[in-house]
Amino acid sequence: MRGLRRWWDDTAGGMPRTFWYLWSGLLINRAGAFALLFLSLYLTSARGASPSLAGLVVGAYGIGGAGGTLLGGVLADRWGRRSTLLAAHLAAAGLMAALAFSRHLAAIAVLAALVGVAHSMPGPAFVAAIVDVVPETRRSRAFNLQFWAFNLGMAVASLLAGVLAEASFLALFLVDAGATLAAALVIALKVPETLDRRAVTPRAVLGRRPGLHTALTDRTFLAFVGLTFLLAVLTMQTSTIMPLAMREDGLRPTAYGLVVALGGALIVAGQLFVPRLIEPYRRSTVLAVSTGLMALGFGTLTVADGLPLYLGAAVVWTVGQMLAAPPNAQINADLAPPELRARYQSVFYLTFPAASFVAPALGGLSLERLGERHWLVVGALGLCAAAGHLLAGGPRERRIAALRADDRQPAEIRR
Repeated sequence: MRGLRRWWDDTAGGMPRTFWYLWSGLLINRAGAFALLFLSLYLTSARGASPSLAGLVVGAYGIGGAGGTLLGGVLADRWGRRSTLLAAHLAAAGLMAALAFSRHLAAIAVLAALVGVAHSMPGPAFVAAIVDVVPETRRSRAFNLQFWAFNLGMAVASLLAGVLAEASFLALFLVDAGATLAAALVIALKVPETLDRRAVTPRAVLGRRPGLHTALTDRTFLAFVGLTFLLAVLTMQTSTIMPLAMREDGLRPTAYGLVVALGGALIVAGQLFVPRLIEPYRRSTVLAVSTGLMALGFGTLTVADGLPLYLGAAVVWTVGQMLAAPPNAQINADLAPPELRARYQSVFYLTFPAASFVAPALGGLSLERLGERHWLVVGALGLCAAAGHLLAGGPRERRIAALRADDRQPAEIRR
Protein backbone atom coordinates (compact mmCIF):
# COMPACT_ATOMS: atom_id res chain seq x y z
CA MET A 1 0.00 0.00 0.00
CA ARG A 2 2.84 2.34 0.85
CA GLY A 3 4.50 1.51 -2.48
CA LEU A 4 1.29 2.30 -4.37
CA ARG A 5 0.97 5.65 -2.59
CA ARG A 6 4.59 6.49 -3.38
CA TRP A 7 4.02 5.63 -7.04
CA TRP A 8 0.93 7.86 -7.13
CA ASP A 9 2.80 10.73 -5.48
CA ASP A 10 5.60 10.37 -8.04
CA THR A 11 3.09 10.25 -10.89
CA ALA A 12 0.48 12.86 -9.98
CA GLY A 13 1.51 14.46 -6.71
CA GLY A 14 2.61 18.06 -6.38
CA MET A 15 0.44 19.40 -9.20
CA PRO A 16 -1.20 22.80 -8.56
CA ARG A 17 -4.99 23.09 -8.48
CA THR A 18 -5.13 25.08 -11.72
CA PHE A 19 -3.47 22.21 -13.54
CA TRP A 20 -6.23 19.84 -12.46
CA TYR A 21 -8.94 22.22 -13.69
CA LEU A 22 -7.18 22.46 -17.05
CA TRP A 23 -6.90 18.67 -17.03
CA SER A 24 -10.62 18.31 -16.27
CA GLY A 25 -11.61 20.69 -19.06
CA LEU A 26 -9.51 18.72 -21.53
CA LEU A 27 -11.02 15.42 -20.35
CA ILE A 28 -14.61 16.67 -20.72
CA ASN A 29 -13.87 18.07 -24.16
CA ARG A 30 -12.29 14.88 -25.48
CA ALA A 31 -14.96 12.59 -23.98
CA GLY A 32 -17.49 14.35 -26.22
CA ALA A 33 -15.27 14.65 -29.31
CA PHE A 34 -17.34 12.35 -31.50
CA ALA A 35 -17.74 14.12 -34.79
CA LEU A 36 -14.23 14.14 -36.24
CA LEU A 37 -13.73 10.44 -35.54
CA PHE A 38 -16.51 9.63 -37.99
CA LEU A 39 -16.46 12.64 -40.31
CA SER A 40 -15.00 10.66 -43.23
CA LEU A 41 -17.61 7.92 -42.78
CA TYR A 42 -20.36 10.55 -42.47
CA LEU A 43 -19.32 12.14 -45.75
CA THR A 44 -19.13 8.87 -47.66
CA SER A 45 -22.21 7.22 -46.10
CA ALA A 46 -24.64 10.09 -45.58
CA ARG A 47 -23.47 12.62 -48.17
CA GLY A 48 -22.34 10.32 -51.01
CA ALA A 49 -18.76 11.60 -51.25
CA SER A 50 -15.97 9.42 -52.69
CA PRO A 51 -13.07 8.49 -50.38
CA SER A 52 -10.77 11.01 -52.10
CA LEU A 53 -13.36 13.82 -51.91
CA ALA A 54 -14.09 12.95 -48.29
CA GLY A 55 -10.36 13.14 -47.61
CA LEU A 56 -10.19 16.62 -49.11
CA VAL A 57 -13.16 17.84 -47.06
CA VAL A 58 -11.67 16.43 -43.86
CA GLY A 59 -8.39 17.98 -44.96
CA ALA A 60 -10.07 21.39 -44.91
CA TYR A 61 -10.23 20.94 -41.16
CA GLY A 62 -6.44 20.67 -41.15
CA ILE A 63 -6.03 23.82 -43.26
CA GLY A 64 -8.15 25.79 -40.82
CA GLY A 65 -6.24 24.28 -37.95
CA ALA A 66 -2.95 25.66 -39.26
CA GLY A 67 -4.24 29.22 -39.05
CA GLY A 68 -5.95 28.58 -35.74
CA THR A 69 -2.79 27.24 -34.18
CA LEU A 70 -0.75 30.34 -35.04
CA LEU A 71 -3.59 32.62 -34.01
CA GLY A 72 -3.96 30.79 -30.71
CA GLY A 73 -0.26 31.08 -29.93
CA VAL A 74 -0.11 34.81 -30.60
CA LEU A 75 -3.31 35.50 -28.64
CA ALA A 76 -2.21 33.36 -25.71
CA ASP A 77 1.01 35.40 -25.36
CA ARG A 78 -0.68 38.77 -25.90
CA TRP A 79 -4.31 38.35 -24.82
CA GLY A 80 -3.87 35.65 -22.20
CA ARG A 81 -4.26 31.88 -21.85
CA ARG A 82 -7.74 31.90 -20.26
CA SER A 83 -9.31 34.34 -22.72
CA THR A 84 -7.96 32.38 -25.67
CA LEU A 85 -9.29 29.09 -24.28
CA LEU A 86 -12.77 30.52 -23.67
CA ALA A 87 -13.08 32.18 -27.07
CA ALA A 88 -11.95 29.04 -28.88
CA HIS A 89 -14.27 26.69 -26.99
CA LEU A 90 -17.34 28.88 -27.47
CA ALA A 91 -16.65 29.31 -31.17
CA ALA A 92 -16.08 25.57 -31.63
CA ALA A 93 -19.40 24.71 -29.99
CA GLY A 94 -21.35 27.06 -32.25
CA LEU A 95 -19.60 25.90 -35.42
CA MET A 96 -20.11 22.23 -34.57
CA ALA A 97 -23.84 22.82 -34.10
CA ALA A 98 -23.94 24.52 -37.53
CA LEU A 99 -22.06 21.60 -39.07
CA ALA A 100 -24.70 19.21 -37.68
CA PHE A 101 -27.42 20.78 -39.86
CA SER A 102 -25.37 21.41 -43.03
CA ARG A 103 -26.25 19.36 -46.10
CA HIS A 104 -24.07 20.65 -48.97
CA LEU A 105 -20.48 19.47 -49.29
CA ALA A 106 -19.20 22.97 -50.01
CA ALA A 107 -20.77 24.33 -46.82
CA ILE A 108 -19.49 21.34 -44.84
CA ALA A 109 -15.96 21.97 -46.14
CA VAL A 110 -16.09 25.66 -45.11
CA LEU A 111 -17.45 24.80 -41.67
CA ALA A 112 -14.87 22.05 -41.27
CA ALA A 113 -12.12 24.60 -41.94
CA LEU A 114 -13.60 27.00 -39.37
CA VAL A 115 -13.95 24.22 -36.82
CA GLY A 116 -10.29 23.46 -37.47
CA VAL A 117 -9.46 27.06 -36.53
CA ALA A 118 -11.47 26.89 -33.31
CA HIS A 119 -10.23 23.42 -32.32
CA SER A 120 -6.57 24.30 -32.86
CA MET A 121 -6.54 27.62 -31.01
CA PRO A 122 -6.59 26.09 -27.47
CA GLY A 123 -3.55 23.83 -27.98
CA PRO A 124 -0.78 26.42 -27.46
CA ALA A 125 -2.75 28.10 -24.66
CA PHE A 126 -3.32 24.80 -22.80
CA VAL A 127 0.35 23.82 -22.90
CA ALA A 128 1.60 27.33 -22.12
CA ALA A 129 -0.74 27.48 -19.11
CA ILE A 130 0.55 24.12 -17.86
CA VAL A 131 4.16 25.33 -18.17
CA ASP A 132 3.16 28.56 -16.40
CA VAL A 133 1.79 26.83 -13.31
CA VAL A 134 3.72 23.53 -13.04
CA PRO A 135 7.29 23.54 -11.64
CA GLU A 136 9.96 22.45 -14.11
CA THR A 137 10.71 19.26 -12.18
CA ARG A 138 7.07 18.10 -12.56
CA ARG A 139 6.39 19.12 -16.16
CA SER A 140 7.21 15.80 -17.79
CA ARG A 141 4.69 14.10 -15.50
CA ALA A 142 2.17 16.89 -16.09
CA PHE A 143 2.40 16.32 -19.84
CA ASN A 144 2.05 12.59 -19.24
CA LEU A 145 -1.16 13.24 -17.28
CA GLN A 146 -2.37 15.56 -20.04
CA PHE A 147 -1.84 12.83 -22.63
CA TRP A 148 -3.60 10.37 -20.32
CA ALA A 149 -6.65 12.65 -19.99
CA PHE A 150 -6.76 13.18 -23.75
CA ASN A 151 -6.85 9.46 -24.41
CA LEU A 152 -9.18 8.64 -21.53
CA GLY A 153 -11.64 11.04 -23.14
CA MET A 154 -11.01 9.57 -26.58
CA ALA A 155 -11.69 6.06 -25.26
CA VAL A 156 -15.05 7.16 -23.89
CA ALA A 157 -15.84 9.02 -27.11
CA SER A 158 -14.94 6.04 -29.30
CA LEU A 159 -17.13 3.59 -27.41
CA LEU A 160 -20.16 5.88 -27.52
CA ALA A 161 -19.54 7.26 -31.01
CA GLY A 162 -19.67 3.87 -32.72
CA VAL A 163 -23.14 3.30 -31.33
CA LEU A 164 -24.33 6.85 -32.06
CA ALA A 165 -22.97 6.76 -35.63
CA GLU A 166 -25.17 3.77 -36.45
CA ALA A 167 -28.21 5.48 -34.86
CA SER A 168 -27.78 9.15 -35.81
CA PHE A 169 -24.94 11.19 -37.26
CA LEU A 170 -26.78 14.31 -36.10
CA ALA A 171 -26.33 13.23 -32.48
CA LEU A 172 -22.55 13.00 -32.98
CA PHE A 173 -22.26 16.68 -33.83
CA LEU A 174 -24.68 17.92 -31.18
CA VAL A 175 -23.11 15.93 -28.33
CA ASP A 176 -19.69 17.18 -29.46
CA ALA A 177 -20.96 20.78 -29.24
CA GLY A 178 -22.44 20.16 -25.79
CA ALA A 179 -19.20 18.70 -24.42
CA THR A 180 -17.26 21.69 -25.74
CA LEU A 181 -19.63 24.03 -23.92
CA ALA A 182 -19.18 22.04 -20.71
CA ALA A 183 -15.40 22.35 -20.99
CA ALA A 184 -15.76 26.11 -21.54
CA LEU A 185 -17.82 26.32 -18.34
CA VAL A 186 -15.07 24.63 -16.30
CA ILE A 187 -12.49 27.05 -17.69
CA ALA A 188 -14.71 30.07 -17.09
CA LEU A 189 -15.44 29.16 -13.47
CA LYS A 190 -12.21 27.57 -12.28
CA VAL A 191 -9.19 28.53 -14.39
CA PRO A 192 -7.54 31.91 -13.63
CA GLU A 193 -5.29 33.76 -16.05
CA THR A 194 -1.82 32.16 -15.75
CA LEU A 195 0.13 34.62 -17.92
CA ASP A 196 2.16 36.86 -15.62
CA ARG A 197 3.17 39.77 -17.82
CA ARG A 198 5.45 41.20 -15.12
CA ALA A 199 7.49 38.00 -14.90
CA VAL A 200 8.31 37.82 -18.61
CA THR A 201 10.64 40.54 -19.86
CA PRO A 202 11.06 40.77 -23.65
CA ARG A 203 14.65 40.22 -24.70
CA ALA A 204 16.60 39.17 -27.74
CA VAL A 205 16.50 35.43 -28.36
CA LEU A 206 19.14 33.74 -30.52
CA GLY A 207 20.31 37.21 -31.60
CA ARG A 208 16.85 38.31 -32.84
CA ARG A 209 14.04 40.44 -31.48
CA PRO A 210 11.40 38.14 -29.98
CA GLY A 211 8.36 37.25 -32.07
CA LEU A 212 6.70 34.47 -34.03
CA HIS A 213 9.46 34.66 -36.63
CA THR A 214 11.95 33.56 -33.95
CA ALA A 215 10.30 30.16 -33.69
CA LEU A 216 9.86 29.94 -37.47
CA THR A 217 13.61 30.44 -38.03
CA ASP A 218 14.93 28.34 -35.13
CA ARG A 219 16.57 25.45 -37.00
CA THR A 220 16.99 23.11 -34.03
CA PHE A 221 13.39 23.61 -33.04
CA LEU A 222 12.12 23.25 -36.62
CA ALA A 223 13.99 19.96 -37.03
CA PHE A 224 12.13 18.66 -33.99
CA VAL A 225 8.84 20.01 -35.38
CA GLY A 226 9.45 18.20 -38.67
CA LEU A 227 9.98 14.88 -36.93
CA THR A 228 6.86 15.46 -34.86
CA PHE A 229 4.95 16.09 -38.09
CA LEU A 230 5.88 12.62 -39.33
CA LEU A 231 4.70 11.15 -36.03
CA ALA A 232 1.44 13.10 -36.35
CA VAL A 233 0.87 11.78 -39.89
CA LEU A 234 1.13 8.26 -38.49
CA THR A 235 -1.23 9.05 -35.62
CA MET A 236 -3.82 10.64 -37.91
CA GLN A 237 -4.20 7.40 -39.84
CA THR A 238 -6.46 6.06 -37.11
CA SER A 239 -9.06 8.82 -37.50
CA THR A 240 -8.87 9.45 -41.25
CA ILE A 241 -7.75 6.48 -43.39
CA MET A 242 -8.14 3.46 -41.11
CA PRO A 243 -11.98 3.68 -40.93
CA LEU A 244 -12.11 3.65 -44.73
CA ALA A 245 -9.75 0.66 -44.90
CA MET A 246 -11.83 -1.20 -42.32
CA ARG A 247 -15.01 -0.54 -44.27
CA GLU A 248 -13.38 -1.95 -47.42
CA ASP A 249 -12.57 -5.06 -45.38
CA GLY A 250 -16.28 -5.41 -44.57
CA LEU A 251 -16.09 -4.21 -40.95
CA ARG A 252 -18.83 -2.12 -39.32
CA PRO A 253 -18.42 1.27 -37.55
CA THR A 254 -18.67 -0.50 -34.19
CA ALA A 255 -15.54 -2.49 -35.10
CA TYR A 256 -13.66 0.75 -35.76
CA GLY A 257 -14.91 2.07 -32.43
CA LEU A 258 -13.51 -1.02 -30.70
CA VAL A 259 -10.07 -0.58 -32.29
CA VAL A 260 -9.83 3.07 -31.25
CA ALA A 261 -11.25 2.28 -27.82
CA LEU A 262 -8.64 -0.46 -27.30
CA GLY A 263 -5.87 2.06 -27.83
CA GLY A 264 -7.50 4.45 -25.41
CA ALA A 265 -7.98 1.69 -22.85
CA LEU A 266 -4.32 0.67 -23.05
CA ILE A 267 -3.25 4.26 -22.50
CA VAL A 268 -5.67 4.69 -19.60
CA ALA A 269 -4.39 1.51 -17.98
CA GLY A 270 -0.68 1.95 -18.60
CA GLN A 271 0.22 5.59 -19.32
CA LEU A 272 0.80 6.48 -15.68
CA PHE A 273 3.58 3.88 -15.52
CA VAL A 274 5.44 5.31 -18.53
CA PRO A 275 7.48 8.10 -16.80
CA ARG A 276 9.30 5.64 -14.52
CA LEU A 277 9.84 3.22 -17.39
CA ILE A 278 11.54 5.72 -19.71
CA GLU A 279 13.30 7.86 -17.09
CA PRO A 280 16.73 6.10 -17.36
CA TYR A 281 16.98 6.60 -21.12
CA ARG A 282 17.81 9.54 -23.38
CA ARG A 283 14.76 11.23 -24.84
CA SER A 284 16.01 10.82 -28.40
CA THR A 285 16.37 7.07 -27.88
CA VAL A 286 12.88 6.79 -26.43
CA LEU A 287 11.41 8.75 -29.35
CA ALA A 288 13.26 6.57 -31.88
CA VAL A 289 11.98 3.35 -30.30
CA SER A 290 8.44 4.68 -29.95
CA THR A 291 8.26 5.88 -33.55
CA GLY A 292 9.67 2.57 -34.74
CA LEU A 293 6.89 0.73 -32.90
CA MET A 294 4.29 2.94 -34.54
CA ALA A 295 5.81 2.19 -37.95
CA LEU A 296 5.61 -1.54 -37.22
CA GLY A 297 2.00 -1.33 -36.06
CA PHE A 298 0.70 0.57 -39.06
CA GLY A 299 2.83 -1.45 -41.46
CA THR A 300 1.12 -4.60 -40.14
CA LEU A 301 -2.20 -3.35 -41.55
CA THR A 302 -0.87 -4.37 -44.99
CA VAL A 303 -1.97 -7.92 -44.18
CA ALA A 304 -4.93 -7.09 -41.90
CA ASP A 305 -8.29 -8.32 -43.18
CA GLY A 306 -10.24 -8.92 -39.97
CA LEU A 307 -10.85 -7.36 -36.57
CA PRO A 308 -8.27 -9.49 -34.63
CA LEU A 309 -5.35 -8.26 -36.75
CA TYR A 310 -6.53 -4.66 -36.50
CA LEU A 311 -6.70 -5.02 -32.71
CA GLY A 312 -3.22 -6.57 -32.55
CA ALA A 313 -1.71 -3.81 -34.68
CA ALA A 314 -3.43 -1.21 -32.50
CA VAL A 315 -1.65 -2.61 -29.43
CA VAL A 316 1.76 -2.12 -31.10
CA TRP A 317 1.25 1.43 -32.32
CA THR A 318 -0.45 2.46 -29.08
CA VAL A 319 2.59 1.38 -27.04
CA GLY A 320 4.65 3.58 -29.35
CA GLN A 321 2.34 6.54 -28.75
CA MET A 322 2.50 6.00 -24.98
CA LEU A 323 6.29 6.05 -24.93
CA ALA A 324 6.52 9.11 -27.20
CA ALA A 325 4.14 11.43 -25.37
CA PRO A 326 6.18 12.61 -22.32
CA PRO A 327 9.56 13.21 -24.04
CA ASN A 328 7.92 14.81 -27.06
CA ALA A 329 6.07 17.37 -24.94
CA GLN A 330 9.01 17.98 -22.62
CA ILE A 331 11.45 18.66 -25.47
CA ASN A 332 8.97 21.07 -26.99
CA ALA A 333 8.66 22.97 -23.71
CA ASP A 334 12.44 22.97 -23.09
CA LEU A 335 13.25 24.45 -26.52
CA ALA A 336 10.93 27.45 -26.02
CA PRO A 337 12.23 30.69 -24.44
CA PRO A 338 9.84 31.80 -21.64
CA GLU A 339 8.75 35.03 -23.33
CA LEU A 340 7.83 33.15 -26.52
CA ARG A 341 6.30 30.13 -24.85
CA ALA A 342 2.89 30.16 -26.56
CA ARG A 343 4.31 31.22 -29.94
CA TYR A 344 6.71 28.26 -29.92
CA GLN A 345 3.81 26.04 -28.90
CA SER A 346 1.77 27.36 -31.84
CA VAL A 347 4.50 26.48 -34.34
CA PHE A 348 4.87 23.05 -32.74
CA TYR A 349 1.11 22.50 -32.89
CA LEU A 350 1.11 23.32 -36.60
CA THR A 351 2.22 19.73 -37.08
CA PHE A 352 -1.22 18.42 -36.09
CA PRO A 353 -3.47 20.47 -38.43
CA ALA A 354 -0.87 20.00 -41.16
CA ALA A 355 -1.05 16.25 -40.58
CA SER A 356 -4.86 16.52 -40.45
CA PHE A 357 -4.70 17.79 -44.03
CA VAL A 358 -1.88 15.66 -45.43
CA ALA A 359 -2.99 12.36 -43.89
CA PRO A 360 -6.53 12.31 -45.34
CA ALA A 361 -5.85 14.27 -48.53
CA LEU A 362 -2.92 12.13 -49.68
CA GLY A 363 -3.96 9.07 -47.71
CA GLY A 364 -7.36 8.81 -49.40
CA LEU A 365 -5.69 8.97 -52.81
CA SER A 366 -3.00 6.52 -51.70
CA LEU A 367 -5.60 4.05 -50.44
CA GLU A 368 -7.48 4.23 -53.75
CA ARG A 369 -4.33 3.75 -55.87
CA LEU A 370 -2.19 1.45 -53.70
CA GLY A 371 -4.77 -0.42 -51.67
CA GLU A 372 -3.22 -2.28 -48.75
CA ARG A 373 0.28 -1.20 -49.84
CA HIS A 374 -0.62 2.25 -48.48
CA TRP A 375 0.34 0.93 -45.05
CA LEU A 376 3.86 0.07 -46.25
CA VAL A 377 4.33 3.74 -47.15
CA VAL A 378 3.10 4.76 -43.69
CA GLY A 379 5.51 2.32 -42.04
CA ALA A 380 8.42 3.68 -44.08
CA LEU A 381 7.62 7.23 -42.91
CA GLY A 382 7.75 6.03 -39.31
CA LEU A 383 11.16 4.43 -39.77
CA CYS A 384 12.49 7.68 -41.29
CA ALA A 385 11.28 9.58 -38.23
CA ALA A 386 12.94 7.08 -35.90
CA ALA A 387 16.29 7.53 -37.65
CA GLY A 388 15.84 11.31 -37.56
CA HIS A 389 15.42 11.35 -33.77
CA LEU A 390 18.67 9.44 -33.32
CA LEU A 391 20.54 11.92 -35.54
CA ALA A 392 18.99 15.07 -34.05
CA GLY A 393 19.19 14.07 -30.37
CA GLY A 394 22.68 15.44 -29.67
CA PRO A 395 22.16 18.95 -31.11
CA ARG A 396 18.81 19.22 -29.33
CA GLU A 397 20.31 18.37 -25.95
CA ARG A 398 23.13 20.90 -26.40
CA ARG A 399 20.61 23.60 -27.35
CA ILE A 400 18.44 22.90 -24.27
CA ALA A 401 21.50 23.04 -22.00
CA ALA A 402 22.48 26.40 -23.51
CA LEU A 403 18.98 27.84 -22.98
CA ARG A 404 18.94 26.74 -19.34
CA ALA A 405 22.37 28.26 -18.74
CA ASP A 406 21.20 31.51 -20.34
CA ASP A 407 18.06 31.63 -18.16
CA ARG A 408 20.20 31.32 -15.03
CA GLN A 409 22.18 34.44 -15.90
CA PRO A 410 21.19 37.81 -14.43
CA ALA A 411 18.63 39.73 -16.52
CA GLU A 412 21.00 42.62 -17.22
CA ILE A 413 23.56 40.21 -18.75
CA ARG A 414 20.94 38.48 -20.95
CA ARG A 415 19.69 41.70 -22.53
